[in-house]
Amino acid sequence: MATTGYLGPEGTFTHQALINLGIDSEYRPFATVPETLEAARSGVVDAALVPIENSVEGGVSATLDTLARGNGLRITAEVTLPVRFGVYVRPGTAAAQVRRVLTHPHAYAQTREWLIANLPHAEVTEGGSTAAAAVTVADPGSGFDAAICAPIAAERLGLSALAEGVADNPDAVTRFVLVGRPAAVPAPTGADKTTLVAYMYTDRPGGLLEILEQFASRGVNLSRLESRPTKKSLGEYCFSIDADGHLQDPRVAEALLGLHRVCQRVVFLGSYPRADGRRTEIPRGASDDDHDTAHEWLRSLRG
Repeated sequence: MATTGYLGPEGTFTHQALINLGIDSEYRPFATVPETLEAARSGVVDAALVPIENSVEGGVSATLDTLARGNGLRITAEVTLPVRFGVYVRPGTAAAQVRRVLTHPHAYAQTREWLIANLPHAEVTEGGSTAAAAVTVADPGSGFDAAICAPIAAERLGLSALAEGVADNPDAVTRFVLVGRPAAVPAPTGADKTTLVAYMYTDRPGGLLEILEQFASRGVNLSRLESRPTKKSLGEYCFSIDADGHLQDPRVAEALLGLHRVCQRVVFLGSYPRADGRRTEIPRGASDDDHDTAHEWLRSLRG
């Protein structure tokens, strides 16, 4: 049976997202995002699921930076998961007894206001993952009274809910991507996304504008654009991009050709179906028919 790696340990939101994705495979947790992606790159697992973006905290740096290296990895699918934390304790623990809370930094950032309002005297410690926090709190000798984590982690460890649905932003969503070694690009569905990384030749006035023009002039919308350090020298950045559309769409293909002409390097990370199924809105002049008509006109001029 195929094996899918994920950012562990068991009980993380990534684990829950993998279950929701419904892949028929064995699941294998890894301790960090780079380890998870390296397992897919090297063939230790057939694919890997990692978080890439959060609607509150933004891009996940470890995922963006590891993918930017572009060495033999492609995104084949995505899944989104509403972020709903809970405050979980050992059975019998009352709110008044909670003095020390353990959680992940992203979870703390998304529940800080709730903690101030409801557990103002509790000391919060940030750890490696929400699932690991649940494991620690399940141990009576740990010194921690409560964990802020996903329900799946608390259920596996027999913790009780002090509060559920805890989130300062009730609409928070995390996006995860399924990554594997390069293979045939999934067929276009009309509701697709293309992810890539663009490296400029030099840092100069208008460099980013030149990249953006490749998309704008061809009617390709960008749903995400983030600058990431190349880690070569201070002030040197690349751009991680999500574009609406598919590699097989003429407008997207032409945008990629334009990027290849003006950039030092372009890393193609995949075209795949959008998790929300929303079809791409194509402006006038950018449809496949518009491209075909224009090419027929040019051929007629050339005789």
